[in-house]
Amino acid sequence: MTCDQTIDKAAQLYATGLNEQAHSLSLNEQAHCSSLNEQAHYPPKATNALVQSTCAYCGVGCGVDITINGEQATNLTGSPEHPANFGRLCVKGTHLLDTVDITNRLLVPEIAGEQVSWDTAISKVAGEFNKIIKQHGPDAVAFYVSGQLLTEDYYVANKLMKGYIGSANIDTNSRLCMSSAVSAYKRAFGEDVVPCDYQDLEHTDLIVLIGSNAAWTHPVLFQRMQRAKQINPACQLVVVDPRRTATAESADQHLAINPGTDAALYNGLLNFLAEHNALDKAYIDANTQGFDEALAEASIWDMAKVSQFCGVSQAQLQDFYQLFLRSKKAISMYSMGINQSTSGVDKCHAIINVHLATGKIASLGSGPFSITGQPNAMGGREVGGLANQLAAHMDIENPAHRDLVQTFWQSPHIPTAQGAKAVDMIEQMKSGKIKAVWVMATNPLVSLPDHNQVAKAFEQCEFVVVSDCVADNDTLAYADVKLPATPWLEKNGTVTNSERRISRQRGALAPAGQAKHDWQIMSLVAQKMGFSGFDYQHPYQVFTEFAALSGYENSGETKRVFDMSGLAQLTLAEYEQLQPVQWPIKGPIKAGAQKSARVFADGQFPTANGKAKFFAVTPQLPQQKVSKAYSLVLNSGRYRDQWHTMTRTGIASALTQHLAKPYIAVNPQDATKLGLTEQQIAHVQSQTGELFVPVQITDAVNFGECFMPIHWNGQFSSNATVSTLYNAVVDPISGQPELKHTGIAIEKANFTQYLDCYFAEDINADAPYWLKAKQEHCWHYQLATNEDQPMTIAKLQQLFPCQGEWLSFNDEDNQLSHVICLQNGAVKCVAYVANQAFSEAKKWVDSLFGQDSLSFAEVQALLAKTAPTSADESRKVCSCFNVSEGSIREAVMSGTDSVAALGKSLKCGSNCGSCKPELQAIINDCQSNLIDIKEVASA
Repeated sequence: MTCDQTIDKAAQLYATGLNEQAHSLSLNEQAHCSSLNEQAHYPPKATNALVQSTCAYCGVGCGVDITINGEQATNLTGSPEHPANFGRLCVKGTHLLDTVDITNRLLVPEIAGEQVSWDTAISKVAGEFNKIIKQHGPDAVAFYVSGQLLTEDYYVANKLMKGYIGSANIDTNSRLCMSSAVSAYKRAFGEDVVPCDYQDLEHTDLIVLIGSNAAWTHPVLFQRMQRAKQINPACQLVVVDPRRTATAESADQHLAINPGTDAALYNGLLNFLAEHNALDKAYIDANTQGFDEALAEASIWDMAKVSQFCGVSQAQLQDFYQLFLRSKKAISMYSMGINQSTSGVDKCHAIINVHLATGKIASLGSGPFSITGQPNAMGGREVGGLANQLAAHMDIENPAHRDLVQTFWQSPHIPTAQGAKAVDMIEQMKSGKIKAVWVMATNPLVSLPDHNQVAKAFEQCEFVVVSDCVADNDTLAYADVKLPATPWLEKNGTVTNSERRISRQRGALAPAGQAKHDWQIMSLVAQKMGFSGFDYQHPYQVFTEFAALSGYENSGETKRVFDMSGLAQLTLAEYEQLQPVQWPIKGPIKAGAQKSARVFADGQFPTANGKAKFFAVTPQLPQQKVSKAYSLVLNSGRYRDQWHTMTRTGIASALTQHLAKPYIAVNPQDATKLGLTEQQIAHVQSQTGELFVPVQITDAVNFGECFMPIHWNGQFSSNATVSTLYNAVVDPISGQPELKHTGIAIEKANFTQYLDCYFAEDINADAPYWLKAKQEHCWHYQLATNEDQPMTIAKLQQLFPCQGEWLSFNDEDNQLSHVICLQNGAVKCVAYVANQAFSEAKKWVDSLFGQDSLSFAEVQALLAKTAPTSADESRKVCSCFNVSEGSIREAVMSGTDSVAALGKSLKCGSNCGSCKPELQAIINDCQSNLIDIKEVASA
C-alpha cells in the first residue's frame, strides 16, 4: 500500500464511523509514510512556485497567493478568485511577509528555560498532566486555545480534552470577541449559525454597522460596502458608535450613542416599526415564537425615552428608523462593540428581534451579521472549542449529543457539564482548583481583563505549558514548558471565515528548526498519556474525521444545520486542492468547486418546533461604571495597522509608520480641564490598575469619554496593557468580558528626563517608562526617568551597552544632550536627552542606520539633531504605498481634489482603502484653508 493510500484508507474508515479500524492501521505503515507526507505538505523548491493560502488576520478570510523561490517566500498578493476578497488585501495582509522573521522564533522545546528533545518535552507534559489528573481529577487541568489555530488543531485539542481527559475545561480566546454573538444565535435559532453571506453586501438597501469600525478592523469588507454604494447609490450606510471613527466618517448617518445603549436603540426600532405597521406578520406567525413578549418589552421604548437613554436627538432617531422602515433589504453588521458587554447576548438578540419581526433575514441582502475578529474563530465554534460546546455544534447538556460524540470518538469519557470559561479559568487557577494549564497560540496575559490578577493566576499555577511560535511574550514568561509550534506560512490545514466559508491554509515553507504543528504536538502528548485515537499522520485525516462527525446521525432529534459531511470522502489529493467552500455541504462535491449555501431560506430553524425565538430584551447599562474618583469612560479597540498583541505586526516597520505608539484619546474639553497637552505622558488609573501612555487630544471622542488601542504589551512598552484597567466582569450567559466600558482617572505623569533613542539592534530597556517601535533600519525607543542628575555618556553606556566611538553634544541653554555611538563609521546608537516629552521618530535618523558609514556632515547633523532640508517628517497616512501626509497635502494644494484622484496620482487609498476617510479629511482641511479669490473688474 502506498503512503497516500494508507492515509486515504484511514480517513475513509473515520468517515464511515469505523474509528477502531482506522486506529488499528499498522503503526509501521503510518510511521513509514509520516515523513514522506510531511515533506509533501510543502511546495517543491522551484522558481516562482505559487502557493494559495489564507490570510492570518481577521475573520474576513482573504485568500492570498504566495510566491516561493527555493526556501523563501518572495511575494504575496491577494487571490483574485477567492470569493472572500477577490484579490483585495488590507495593509496588514499586504505586509504579511514582512512579519516572517525567525529572530524571535521558538525553535526548540524548553523545560525550565533549558532546551530539550521533543521526547523529553512530550514526556514531561504527559507525565505532569497524568499525575495531576490522577491526584485531583480531570477538572484540575485545562486548555486555553486560540482562533489562530487551524480547524484540525482545534479538533484534536477538543477531542483530547473532552473525549479522553474527560473535562470540558477547554476554552478559547474567541470567548473574548464573539461568544455573545454565539449565544444569541443559539438562543434565537437553536444553533450557532450565521445567516448571512458577504454577497449580501452587494444586494442590500441599508447597511447598519453597530459596534464595528470596519474601515480599520475589516477593511476588505468595508471596501465591498463602499463599492456596493457606488453600484447602488440608493444604498445607505449608518454607523452606530460612540466615537467618530474612520468608518463613521464615511457614513451617510452617524449615531454617536452613549456607550452601552445599543439594545435600547434596537428596542426602540422594533417599537417604531410596530407602531408604523412595518412588521412582517406573516413571517412572524409562520416562522417565529415569543413575539408578543418581545414587543411588550420593546413597546416602552418610545422615541423620547430612547433619545434620552442613548443620547441622540429624536430627529436622528426618526431618520434612522424611517430609513430601516423604507429599506426592503437591510443588514445589521456588528462586532466587538456589541459583544464585549455584560449584556452582550441581549444586545445581539435585540438586533435579531428586529430582523425576525420584519422578515429581513435569510434572504439575499438581509440579516443580522456578526463579524469575527480572528482567522479561525468560526472553525473553533464548529469543533466545540468553547467550554460550553461539544464538537460539530452539539451541546454538552444534551444527553443524545453526548452519546453521539462519544460513540463516534469511541472515547472513554465525555463531560456532562460545561467547563471553565476563560475568566472562570483564571479564577480557578488562582484558587488552586486548576493546577495545570496548556496555552496554545494566544497571549492571555495581554488580552484577558484585569491583567494583574491574570498574572497572579499564572504565577500560582502549578504547571504551565505554552505552545507558540515566538520565543518571548508576556505569557511565555510563566511557562514551565515551551513547545515550538508552526506559525502562519508553515501551518497546513483549514480555516472558516465569518460567512461560514472553509478555505485551505497551505504550508508554503517547511517548519523552521524543530517546530511542529499544533495537532501533531497534541497527538504526541495524547499517545504518551496512553490514549488511542490520535495516530494522525496528516491534517487531512483530522479534517475528514471531523467532516464525518458533522454528518454522523445528523437527522431527527439530533439534526444540525452544521454539516460538512460532503467533504468526508475527500482523497488526500482532493484535500490538497480543495477550493473555498461554504457549509452546509451535505453531498459530495468535486475538489475545486465553489458552493454558496443560504441557510434558513425555508423559514425552518433548528429548534424543537422549527421556529426562531424572539427574546424580550431589557436594556442594561455596563456594570463597570464611572464614579467620582474615576469619572471618565474608557473604551478600547483595534488600531488600523496593528493586530491583537503585536506578536506579528509589531516587527513590521511598514505597520508602525501610521502610529508607532499607544495613546489615550481625550476630548479637548477634558484635556483642558485636566491640564493635559498633546503627546504628554498620562498616568491612567482604574479600580484594577494603572498605566502610562501618551495623550492624543481629539474631538473624535465625546466629552467624558476616552479611547485606547488594545495592542501594546510588555514586549513593546513598560506599562500600556489596556486590559490592566478592566475588571473581570462578564455576560452571565456567554461569559464574554466587558472590555468596552470602565471608569478611569487621568492625570499628567511627572518625569524629570526624557530620552529619544535609536538602536541598530533591539535592546532590553530599563526605565520606569519606555516604548519601542520597529523602524525600517533601526529600533526607536522613547524612555522617561526620574533621575535627579544630568544624563552622562557613562550612564548612557550603562543603559545601552554599545561598543564603539561615543560622541556627544550638549546644548545647555535648552538642557539637551545629544549622544551617538559609531562603529567602523556606521551609526549604532543615537540618544537625545531632554527635560520635556518626545517628538515622533525621525525618518531621516532612521535612514542613516541603513548606511554602511556616515560622512562627517551626517555625523554633525546627528549630533546637532538637524534634519536635511529635503526631509519629509510628516506621518504616514497610506501604509500600503508609504505615502506621507506632507505629500498628500502638497498634491491637494496643487489641485488634486478627490480621494480617487489622489489614488491615481499617489496610489494612496487604492489598495486596502482603510486610509480613504483620512484622505478625505485632509482634502477637507486643505480646502477649508484656501483663500476664496474673486475676480474684481478693473477700474
